[in-house]
Amino acid sequence: MHTHCGGRICVSDIDFSRVSFYTVSEEQAGQRLDNFLIKYLKGVPKSRIYRLVRKGEVRINKGRARADSRIVDGDILRIAPIRVAEARDNGEPGAGLRRYLNEHILFEDEGLLIINKPSGLAVHGGSGIAHGVIEALRAERPGEPFLELVHRLDRDTSGCLMLAKKRAVLLALQQSLIRNRINKSYQALVKNVWPRGKQTINAPLLKNQLSSGERVVRVDGRGKQSITHFEIAQRFKNSTLLNIKLETGRTHQIRVHCQFAGHPLAGDVKYGDQSYNDELRLKGLNRLFLHACSLRFEHPLSGEWVEVEAPLPNVLKQVLSAI
Repeated sequence: MHTHCGGRICVSDIDFSRVSFYTVSEEQAGQRLDNFLIKYLKGVPKSRIYRLVRKGEVRINKGRARADSRIVDGDILRIAPIRVAEARDNGEPGAGLRRYLNEHILFEDEGLLIINKPSGLAVHGGSGIAHGVIEALRAERPGEPFLELVHRLDRDTSGCLMLAKKRAVLLALQQSLIRNRINKSYQALVKNVWPRGKQTINAPLLKNQLSSGERVVRVDGRGKQSITHFEIAQRFKNSTLLNIKLETGRTHQIRVHCQFAGHPLAGDVKYGDQSYNDELRLKGLNRLFLHACSLRFEHPLSGEWVEVEAPLPNVLKQVLSAI
């Protein structure tokens, strides 16, 4: 049985009690086998996937394969039966979420999709979250052979999020990110009056994982170089609206750099100031005040410069009016 779901293996389509076969497409070629299986066997625990590979229950062209084997266009994968109890079915992403994403497309062509992500939605499932942006869009577009996140946004951050519809576009844009050739602009509201002279923070960031599995980032000399540029957009009595540009894209970079500067972000429950958050909740702020407002980059297919803007959400505009 050859199992396809718009070029993707779908848990809902696979009869786990039988052997299934899958043919690798040109768009999927070049990936590690484990990464491919984790992405495309949605709902099957990672530990189970690694065990299948280790025991030779996933084969490439009839031969045993290792987790780090690279798959090639035309390869035939054979996947042994998986006990149904070991395959979690998270169901399909809701129609409302899929419709929301479709209505909030900022840019689309044959190689690229940019959406205006809402606050509170993860970019991908995992850690107790059944579905994120990528799962919802794949469910909404079953005929799309390739759809991958170019970069990430924190779950509580809204705004511009890029997804590639071709592998060549994904690789080219990821290279542009590494070389700092994609202009990413954000708006954030921070506590207190930001000093006029503070335009750049260059402080290395180190990622730590707590025993609970939660990720926490802090400024640490052993961390990766992290640079953020700031410009004052508007001053309030005890808050400042900032225009922010990232030179590097580390996890929680803006949030930690602002906390480090003594100006935590409004609505930030992880790195913020509780009393400041409580004060702003009374003004209607029930989320992180951080919005990815624009992207400017050279399109890998056309070579033309593309500029995309996501307007500040109404709920954040209302908070600014209230303060």
